[in-house]
Amino acid sequence: MSKRMTLADTDLFFARLSERDPEPIGELDYINSYTLLVAVVLSAQATDVGVNKATGPLFAVVDTPEKMVALGEEGLKSYIRTIGLFNSKAKNVIELSRRLIAEHDSEVPRDRETLETLPGVGRKTANVVLNIAFGVPTIAVDTHLFRVSNRTGMAPGKTPLAVELGLEKRIPAHWKRHAHHWLILHGRYICKARKPDCPNCPVVDLCRYKAKET
Repeated sequence: MSKRMTLADTDLFFARLSERDPEPIGELDYINSYTLLVAVVLSAQATDVGVNKATGPLFAVVDTPEKMVALGEEGLKSYIRTIGLFNSKAKNVIELSRRLIAEHDSEVPRDRETLETLPGVGRKTANVVLNIAFGVPTIAVDTHLFRVSNRTGMAPGKTPLAVELGLEKRIPAHWKRHAHHWLILHGRYICKARKPDCPNCPVVDLCRYKAKET
């Protein structure tokens, strides 16, 4: 595990990423908060590119819980067969759509606890939806955030929750709105799993990764 990054360096880390990309956005395609929720549920253990290929045609005809329930589980499967675990995901999406209609006036809840009661929605999914749809400064820890947080020393932790709580404490408030997008994109394109692109990293001097290449 890397040595912990200082709070001052953490602030500078995000300042540099912000300078390069002031308004980072997620790479999942969506139309509204409902389709965002569906897309994030479908993205579990799948790539954003793969999900977008499936949801493009789907969201052209389905953009509300009512339309999804009308489409039905088998109908949904016909759109998402290329996505891993599509059988269980189809079941969850149909059921969460029913729940939204019956319990939430077809609206996506704006709090984590309620979101997590929906089928297929865990803490990470809830945090993504809250951040993107409603502007809540949440930290959604996926494999990229987990790797970058540990590798750089920003918020080392043995579990996603430990990393999330560490980042919540250590990221300055003025960076939290976009922090998880900056970290995801940094992990996806620079601090990659197999071979981090240290020579082209804008924060390499701040990083505590012992095996980094400079």
